[in-house]
Amino acid sequence: MMSATHVGQSRVKREKPLLVDLALQGGGSHGAFTWGVLDRALQVPWMRIEAISGTSAGAMNAAVMIAGYEEGGPEGGRAALERFWRLNAEAAQFSPFRRTPIDIMMGRWTLDNSPFYLVADMAARVFSPYDLNPGGLNPLRDVLANSIDFTRLAKSSIHLFVTATNVRTGRGRVFHNEEITPDVLLASACLPTMFQAVEIDGDAYWDGGYAGNPTITPLVRDCQSRDTIIVQINPVERVNTPRSAQDIQNRLNEISFNASLLKELRMIALMRKVANPGTEEGARWATMRIHRIASKALEDLGASSKLNAEWDFLSMLHDQGHSCAASFYEEHGDALGHESSFDINEFLGKV
Repeated sequence: MMSATHVGQSRVKREKPLLVDLALQGGGSHGAFTWGVLDRALQVPWMRIEAISGTSAGAMNAAVMIAGYEEGGPEGGRAALERFWRLNAEAAQFSPFRRTPIDIMMGRWTLDNSPFYLVADMAARVFSPYDLNPGGLNPLRDVLANSIDFTRLAKSSIHLFVTATNVRTGRGRVFHNEEITPDVLLASACLPTMFQAVEIDGDAYWDGGYAGNPTITPLVRDCQSRDTIIVQINPVERVNTPRSAQDIQNRLNEISFNASLLKELRMIALMRKVANPGTEEGARWATMRIHRIASKALEDLGASSKLNAEWDFLSMLHDQGHSCAASFYEEHGDALGHESSFDINEFLGKV
């Protein structure tokens, strides 16, 4: 592995570390891609993470990294992330959600042909988690408890914003460092067809992806950094129209979990046009710079693979995230602190 002094070099001379914010999407096991991105980010000597907004797996990655960073600096953050994903793989060793021998032989990561996945998918259309899992068990609870020091997280100088969706109101709630508990992280990742809603302060919560995947506004409103790097897991566009039942379901999943991000990016694009740079609030919106790290490889992975927690799969996604982040810093490192490297208007179409 390359040393920190040779990773993510910038040709721009920087007198002090550049503050950046990260916006991390959720996506189950595909969050291991974000693990790789964070692993690389922690090796960049001229950059300091001021704040992270995360949802679902993005929120868990962020919480694990921040707590580890508080204990042991960048190397502590990297070690904590690897430990978290190894614990996930170990917890899934006896999971019935497994690839078939043919899929393994063909090198496919999908669970679309897994008998148990197919049965569970069918059952979820008839029975609720309250029927199938009356005890409300979630294996991630123990993984989180063994991965995060929530006391360190609460006191960290790195701001963390975690989004969950209030079931009663349909609105997103953003939790800050001192409010974050295992229940908050489980709520942010609570798929309503798989898990019972998580109760916090008397209200029930579901996956934050329905309301903000992730929520970017706090990064603009509450932080000094003007550079936000979006780590995108869910593909926005698909060339071909899905025709099989499984492909249609996968596309619906992607659209629903991208809708809130696209809406917020559209708002940001409009705010940058109309904001008055002469005011403090207006200056924040007008000078905001957007960047993105994503991978074409994630487009080839169906929704079912988000439940695949095999270590080989997680390692592959980590390496992909690591590589994409390295390419980003090589190609766009000089833009950080100066200009956007990602054109929102082109991404959204005509605004």
